[in-house]
Amino acid sequence: MRDRGSLWILVFALAAGVAGMLAGRWWQTRQPPAPPGVTVLAPGDLRADLALPDADGNLHRLSAWDGKLVLLNFWATWCGPCREEMPALDAAQQRFGGHGLQVVGIALDAPGAVSDYLREVPVRYPILVGLGHVPEPSMLFGDTRGALPYSVLIGRDGRILKSKLGGFDSAELAEWIQASL
Repeated sequence: MRDRGSLWILVFALAAGVAGMLAGRWWQTRQPPAPPGVTVLAPGDLRADLALPDADGNLHRLSAWDGKLVLLNFWATWCGPCREEMPALDAAQQRFGGHGLQVVGIALDAPGAVSDYLREVPVRYPILVGLGHVPEPSMLFGDTRGALPYSVLIGRDGRILKSKLGGFDSAELAEWIQASL
C-alpha cells in the first residue's frame, strides 16, 4: 500500500511539473500588446532615430552609428542580470568594435543613478538615458513586457535584425554578434 501511495505522489508531481513547464512556455511566447498609439518595431523594420541624452544631458541620435552593427542594450542600475552582463558587453565592444560593432547602452533609470553606477563600474561604450522618453524606448524596440535586460541588434542598414529578452553570457553574446558581422 505504501508503494502505491508513493507512485501516485510521483505521478502527480510529474504531471504538475509538465503543466508548469507548458504554462511557462506559453507565458514566454505570449507577447503583451503595446499601449494604444504606440507602434512597436519588429525584425526587418527600420530602427527609430531616437535622440536620447547621456548622463550629462548631451543628446545623441541613434543615426550617429549608421553604417555599423549596433547592439542596443536596455538596462537599469537596479537590475541584477543587467549588471552581470555589462562586462560581457564591454568585452564585446572591445573585441568587435574594430569590425564595425557599436554597443550602446540605454539606461531606463535616473541620470544621477546612472552616473553614480558608471563611476563605480565604467564601460567603454556609450550609455544613454531613456527614462522619461515617450514612448518608452525598450517598448518601441519590442519589449512590450517591460522586462530587463533587453537587447536589440540593428544592421548596418538601420534595420532591426533580432532582439533578446534576458542577459547574455560572453559566449552567447559573441555568437549573436558574429552571426551578423
